[in-house]
Amino acid sequence: MRASERIINEVAQGLRSLEDAVAWFSSLEQVEQRAVLHEVVRYAMQAHATVNDARDGLLRSGVKSTMTPAVLIVREPILEQMGKIVNLPPSAYVKSFRVLLSTFAVADTRRRETECRGTCSHAWHNLS
Repeated sequence: MRASERIINEVAQGLRSLEDAVAWFSSLEQVEQRAVLHEVVRYAMQAHATVNDARDGLLRSGVKSTMTPAVLIVREPILEQMGKIVNLPPSAYVKSFRVLLSTFAVADTRRRETECRGTCSHAWHNLS
């Protein structure tokens, strides 16, 4: 399992703090940060993230609701909005990461509690 995959999923499962993940993300080069943003979007898509997940995630993210990634994440269609978020300028990458990761965490928690409850064999859902 890649470091990014582990860190993202540890945050989603409450095994790592969002602040710790943000510190790790901030230490990456811009090109790596952009790749991680795309990775989080893929995971959120796999978890079938919804705008309701995004609203809950935004509250957890620590990003002001008036910031561009926050404004975008709570609009439909969510996948199109996520595409816009990953294409924001590098100055917005950290806020984008916070918003996307928090949204994924909410969606993934919902998925683990419904579809994967008790029978899950996904390696990324069995980190603890």
